[in-house]
Amino acid sequence: MNILYLHGLKSKLSTEKRKILEQYGKVFAPDIDYSKDHVQYTEVLRKFPNTEFNVIIGSSMGALNSYIISNWIGRPALLFNPPLSKHPWSIMHPKEKFIRGIALKQMVLGARDEVVNPQETLNYIGSRLCGDEVVIKIHPQLGHRIPLDVFEAEVKEFFSKICY
Repeated sequence: MNILYLHGLKSKLSTEKRKILEQYGKVFAPDIDYSKDHVQYTEVLRKFPNTEFNVIIGSSMGALNSYIISNWIGRPALLFNPPLSKHPWSIMHPKEKFIRGIALKQMVLGARDEVVNPQETLNYIGSRLCGDEVVIKIHPQLGHRIPLDVFEAEVKEFFSKICY
């Protein structure tokens, strides 16, 4: 299984989180400079022209791009605190590149997130759901950063849903 992991603004995939993901497949985690453009899904995929991704996982700005890639290539996504409400809906749903596959999206939101307002995210997706299965989990004590134990539990649950 090929896993595309997209980090957030000014962050990288930690060694500990990479080890968790490697239990489920081969991890591709490109370094992305979001300073010029927050939406870089085509640039990310150009880095891997011969790779078919089975799942996409992202955190914050990486979750925004993961959401778009998931919609574009029709693959499931695990999204930690995606800033969806900051971008036009039309960007989020580009014309599908491939025949749609499983498009489950599992979103993990921190109720105490001061970077990405979880209420804005809920309002945004609630008014625009378009047929994909979306599982939304709100952690009452979670802020913007995802602790290792929460990351591990959410990854495990996500893969249990898509790997029957």
